[in-house]
Order: sequence, then C-alpha cells, then structure tokens
Amino acid sequence: MLALQKVAKGVGHIELRDVPEPEPQAGWVKIEVKAAAICGTDIHIRHDEFPYWPPVTLGHEFAGVIAELGDGVEDWEVGDRVVAEPHTLACGKCWLCRQGHVQICADKRSPGWGIDGAFAKYLVMDSKLLHRLPDSVSFDAGALVEPCANTMHDVGERAKVEPEDFVVVLGPGPIGLLAAQVAKGAGAREVMIVGTPADAELRLPVAEQVGIDHVVNLAEQDPVELCLELTGGRGADLVVECSGAAPAINSAVELVRKKGRICVIGMTGREKIEFTWDAAIFKGIDVFFNISTSYTSWDRSISVIEKGKVKAEALITHREPLENWEEVFDALEEQRGIKALLIP
Repeated sequence: MLALQKVAKGVGHIELRDVPEPEPQAGWVKIEVKAAAICGTDIHIRHDEFPYWPPVTLGHEFAGVIAELGDGVEDWEVGDRVVAEPHTLACGKCWLCRQGHVQICADKRSPGWGIDGAFAKYLVMDSKLLHRLPDSVSFDAGALVEPCANTMHDVGERAKVEPEDFVVVLGPGPIGLLAAQVAKGAGAREVMIVGTPADAELRLPVAEQVGIDHVVNLAEQDPVELCLELTGGRGADLVVECSGAAPAINSAVELVRKKGRICVIGMTGREKIEFTWDAAIFKGIDVFFNISTSYTSWDRSISVIEKGKVKAEALITHREPLENWEEVFDALEEQRGIKALLIP
C-alpha cells in the first residue's frame, strides 16, 4: 500500500512509499482510512520542528472503518465506523497514566510521529482508544473529531465556558474556528474571533459562515475597544489564544476582565517570549495551559458535530489523494487553505 512517510531526520525527507499492510496485534484493530486531515504537527514534522521517529507514516487525524480484529478484541466488529485517540503506547503505569492523563505520558508515541499513522490505506490502533462514529456524521467530518476534541478539552473541560460568558478567540485558524464553535455550543453569550489582514480572504469569511457573532480584522477594528464596548467596559470572561503570536498573547491580558480566564492553545515555536506579567497579576487572571485530548472530550466532540453545533465540514478547503500531498501542504503553509483532507 502507498504511505506518506517522513523517511529521515531533517527538513523535508517526506516521500510516498510502497509499504506492507500492517497487521493488528492482540487487542488492536486494523482500520481502513476513509479520510485523514493534515494537522499543523504534520507541517512541523516536514520542517523538522516536532519530535518524530523515522521512517514513520504521517497523519493522526482520521476516520475509517474497522477492517480486521486482533485476537481478544471485544465490543467491536468489522465494518464499524470509528475515530481514535492518538494516545498509543502510553505506559498505563506512571503517575500521569494512573490519574487518567495518558495524553502526556512520557512513553506515549502517537500515530503520525511515534508509530505509523493515517496517511495510508490502513493503520492499526489499540481498540481501547476507539470511539464510534455515528452514521449521520460523514468520514470527512469525522477526520476533524481529533482537533475538535483538543478544543473541547481545552475550552470546555479545563477553562470551562460558563453560560452567558463573553468569549474572545485569538487566531481564526482551524483550531481557533473549532474553539469558537465549541464555546458557542457550550453556552457562551457571544463569541468574538480576531484575525489579521492575512485572514481576511478565507478564514474570517468562514468564521462568519459558521455563525461567530463578531468577526474582527484587527487592521480595521481595535478588538480591545470593541470587546470593552460589548461587555460594558468589563472585558471578556474568557480569552482563547490560538495564534501563538506574541502580540496576540499579550493582547489576551488586555482583553480579559479582572478575575477572568485565559485558555492557552497556540504554540509560539520559540523558547521564550516577552509577556506582560505584572498586568496579568493585577487582573488576577487564571491561565490554563493545554495539550492534547481527554477521553471525555472525544464523545463530546462527536456529539456537537453530529448535532451541528460545530460545523466541521465548513473548514475543509482541500480534499485530495495522497499523491497530491505536496501541493496541499504548500497551500496550508501559505494560508491558502484551512483544513485539508488526504484520501488514501
């Protein structure tokens, strides 16, 4: 079968290779991939900016159908539609795993960088990581359950959107657009999303399309001024930082109210940045740093997508065969796309 692999360390070194089909070990299943989404992690691996163990098949956001059961698998059948948590090889014994935090186990090796992933016709997964995908949810939308589960865990479970919160999302990339919809679905009174002129052609119109209340191009409107106007001078109850840009990170402190919350999702790609530390102290802000997903965030994400509270397919701008991977990666890097699917 064809697989898109990172074949060596360094920038580039991504190739389509003919590799053997994987076979499931005991307790695992073999999944036929119906749609796999490109994540920022895949882009970072292309540029040698994220840990990985080559040669490895890329891709960890996917939906598919069980094609074969390993020995001892119960409660699943061939033909079941599934998505899967990327927490493979977590040890199950360390203090983090024992507390339910398998997503940050030091031994975890996720599909797409630690073990072979979903940019191929088949992959194998531990059956305990599977979640059922309802018939009413397309495989395309199913491929976006994983990034949605990230925002569900970060915004819904950790920073905890409360009824009638005013929420500001910084950065209208795929994670920002999902986070804004999750906040709306969780009961936020209004959601404002903020982008730059580079977002004006594609991302901000999609934000309007999915029903975000206030869509702001910061070159045309001062988001802090508008936020204060819309909240009676108080500021946002919750600011969700999805851009990873230092100016946006510091503007989060300006936007949030006293005793408000900042939810950190965007990564800077830098060792350190300057931060308005004292201003945050004087506001008494709670800051939530986040990584990966929880078990509960997956079924919640499937539910909000099924109910239309999160319009996942609205974010899909590319749907291409594996052979066209390079032009799709380029389009995403040049912000000519939002979410792209590869179809093995």
